[in-house]
This record gives sequence, C-alpha cells and structure tokens, in this order.
Amino acid sequence: MKVGFIGTGSMGSLLIDSFIRAGALQPEQIRISNRTLNKALELSDRHPGLIVCRSNTEAASKSDLFFLCVKPGEFKTVIDEIQEQVHISQIAVSITSPVQLSHLESALPCKVAKIIPSITNQAGSGASLCIYGSRIKEEDRLLLESLLSSISRPTPVLESHTRITSDFSSCGPAFLSFFVEKWIDAAVEMTGADRPTLNALAGEMLLGTGKLLTEEGFSPEQLQERVAVPGGITAQALSLLGNRLDGLFHQLINTTHEKYEEDLAKLDIAFGKTVNRPRY
Repeated sequence: MKVGFIGTGSMGSLLIDSFIRAGALQPEQIRISNRTLNKALELSDRHPGLIVCRSNTEAASKSDLFFLCVKPGEFKTVIDEIQEQVHISQIAVSITSPVQLSHLESALPCKVAKIIPSITNQAGSGASLCIYGSRIKEEDRLLLESLLSSISRPTPVLESHTRITSDFSSCGPAFLSFFVEKWIDAAVEMTGADRPTLNALAGEMLLGTGKLLTEEGFSPEQLQERVAVPGGITAQALSLLGNRLDGLFHQLINTTHEKYEEDLAKLDIAFGKTVNRPRY
C-alpha cells in the first residue's frame, strides 16, 4: 500500500514518525509533499527511503490512501489542486477538524474520511477520532483502523461531536499540561521543591490515572471517592477546586467551539456549501 501525506507540519510529521516507529509503514511506502520543500526533505533525511514529491498532485495521485494535513485556510486551495487527479478507488483522509465530510465529498470523487489524531499518538497511546464518509466501505474502515491501531485507539464518533471529542483527545494534553505546569510553578515558588522531580512525579501520576480510567474501569467520580477521605486533605482541596473552577469548563467549551464555528463558516464559503448544524 502506498500512503501519501500532503502537509508535513506538526501533525503530518508526527503521524509519519509514529507509523514508521510502530512498523505500520515502511519509508518506501510513503510519499510526501509540503508547501516548504526543505521541511519535506528534512523528513526524508530522517527516514531514508521516504519519497518526496514536488507537488501535492503527485503525492495524492500516486497513493492508495492519502492524508490531508493542512490548515483550514489552505484546504480549498489544496483540494482544487488535486481533485482532477484523484480517482474513485482512493481514500482521502482529512485530519483538519472543521473540514466536513460534505466539503470533501462535494469536491473529490474518491472515498473520504476524517481522522483526528493526538500528540499522544507519538507515544503509541491516546485515541484517534474516526468519522467516515458515505462512500467508505467496511473494508476501507478496517484498513484505516488497522493502520491507526498501531499508534492509537481508533474511536468512531459522530461528525457533529467532532469538536467536543477533539477537546478531550487532541486539546486535552495541552489543557492538562497547563494545569500541571501552573501547579508545579506554585509548588516550586512556595516550597523550593525540585522542578524535575515534580515534573517526573506529575508524569507518572497522569500515566497511572489514565490506566485507572481506561484499564481498571474507574470513572472520574469513583477515582475521586477512592482518593479523597471525607474531611481529609484531598477532600478539602477538591472542595477548593470545585468552588474556584465553577463555570470554567463551560467557558472552555464555548471558546473552542467559537473558533471551530469561525473556521467552519470560512470553509462553507470556500466550498460554496452551507449546512445547518447543531452548535454542539
């Protein structure tokens, strides 16, 4: 199987590195193109055998499956460039969350899907969100999920829930690391504790917590109940967090959705396709 990647920025290169590291793809199977050629050449230096294409059209037309790893504002330009060279048996996969399946299916003759990866996939962990177009057959879905399972847990979601599920799977690592960073900053300032030690402890804590939630069957509520003894230190601290964070997560969701809706409106205009969608 030949796999193309149009765009080798942060997420495109992460997927390539991760698939190769996991042994799911060999460099010789991969064709890449990028707006800045030097970035693509740097990636090929890291993975000898990887094929650098001189155009997006070449990367798409010579692949059985190709990933579109470009920003929302660049998407329509790339689609216009490749659409006449794409055929019905190919699979196009967007990793750009505001791009809708209706946008892709209206502009490309091939099968289409949307996959939202996460930085956690770099560690062979986390989820990858899977949304499939109407032309995707069962064997196509199995092919995609087999590839993705080498670096993540493929998780089908409704397209209408793309943004909220992405908040957890893709934005979540940044949100949690921000929380941990501020917590460690305060600890170092107030106690003089060693930052590298606290960083390591926080990482192990997050890893263990994730395993309890995914492998041991705990819900977040059950986990809090197991740790927080009534009247104890943890319970008092949780009460503080509950009071201080009241309403914050509603604001967080509003913020991510407002940006998503802004990008979506621009894409609707670019593709000449407006669809009434629920806000959440």
